[in-house]
Amino acid sequence: MATAATDKLPNLKSAVAGLNQISENEKNGFINLVSRYLSGEAQHVEWSQIQTPTDKVVVPYDTLAPTPDDPSEIKNLLDKLVVLKLNGGLGTTMGCTGPKSVIEVRDGLTFLDLIVIQIENLNSKYGSKVPLLLMNSFNTHDDTQKIVEKYANSNVEIHTFNQSQYPRLVADDFLPFPCKGQTGKDGWYPPGHGDVFPSLSNSGKLDALLSQGKEYVFVANSDNLGAIVDLKILHHLIQNKNEYCMEVTPKTLADVKGGTLISYEGRVQLLEIAQVPDQHVNEFKSIEKFKIFNTNNLWVNLNAIKRLVQDNSLKMEIIPNPKEVEGVKVLQLETAAGAAIRFFDNAIGINVPRSRFLPVKATSDLLLVQSDLYTLQDGFVIRNQARANPENPSIELGPEFKKVSSFLSRFKSIPSIVELDSLKVAGDVSFGANVTLKGKVTITAKPGAKLEIPNGAVTENKDINGPEDL
Repeated sequence: MATAATDKLPNLKSAVAGLNQISENEKNGFINLVSRYLSGEAQHVEWSQIQTPTDKVVVPYDTLAPTPDDPSEIKNLLDKLVVLKLNGGLGTTMGCTGPKSVIEVRDGLTFLDLIVIQIENLNSKYGSKVPLLLMNSFNTHDDTQKIVEKYANSNVEIHTFNQSQYPRLVADDFLPFPCKGQTGKDGWYPPGHGDVFPSLSNSGKLDALLSQGKEYVFVANSDNLGAIVDLKILHHLIQNKNEYCMEVTPKTLADVKGGTLISYEGRVQLLEIAQVPDQHVNEFKSIEKFKIFNTNNLWVNLNAIKRLVQDNSLKMEIIPNPKEVEGVKVLQLETAAGAAIRFFDNAIGINVPRSRFLPVKATSDLLLVQSDLYTLQDGFVIRNQARANPENPSIELGPEFKKVSSFLSRFKSIPSIVELDSLKVAGDVSFGANVTLKGKVTITAKPGAKLEIPNGAVTENKDINGPEDL
């Protein structure tokens, strides 16, 4: 690999130097990333050295000190905080155009509406001025700029900045795709959310926030409805001077591929499935040995970010992401924000309740959050106490439900699912109003046939293959 590096880098450097669409910071960041990749620098984990973190390293949420009672103390805490949402993703996988954060989640409100309402309520209640930062990608920037205008009268200051824009590499000759005639957006990519730290600095936002006395940033995915400001966590981090905190939560069988925290060579570290030797993959997936996974809710000290970015110390594991664009094989090199944990001093995990991880990645998740399993209060999506099972029902919807518009057209109203264990739907199925689903339900429309669940139907532990089974 090293000999290949000496051949490829000079040509790449001169090609990148001529890309006028991006800044010098972006050019340097990109060349650094590619150099690290070509040098074969990979972080191999010595399996026998992995240790399970103690409660000092991954702190149980219920052992955190209570939040101060005095509202002025809470205001002091909040005055040190910034909320940052990762807003670079498009809604394409759910059949929507534009940023994913503008998909309507519930009661006509989008992800972004809910985020703004939550921070508005916090600021109103305590007289604080917690700002909201949105890290966009070049894919979402223009749309987001227009969308945030509707919050102009809000008590939340909203700032947007762009993450880096890097050129895709043509796999054959390792030259930038834009130099090979791909002049449109397809020639570029945003290099993963690990880029949040240099981008925050390059945009000038980091210095501006530090000058306002801000100390911590709470980073989360914009589609995680559970990622709300938690005063107990903020209080703990300030008291204990932790530079970095990753929220983790107990794994279920649905989360076996999620990264986990380990103690390794005296530091806390994120272990991702891609780093696991083949012979240990099943062990990594086991809920018994690796019990927690990364929610990507991260709390990070702003001064520490400044120090590490300036020192060029954030050398997170590189995730190679090969793609094919218009018949050309290209490579994207990306990094993840959670992998930065090992570079920060006094870094910890906090083992939080599952309620802080409620991502909406597909319409099956949308069904959960739009149903009676949840209610909406002050912008917070709150789970219905009437459900006895701590886990959510597992929901599998066929491709007919993949797009949000198709999904909505197939429900006259969202069924009641408080007592549902699992639902599997295949084929051309639609639901009437006020349907109740309980236990284990499978609904399969025969090929070429429509199947409608009638208004008011109560279906419990049933396998429905046609109208005769209703």
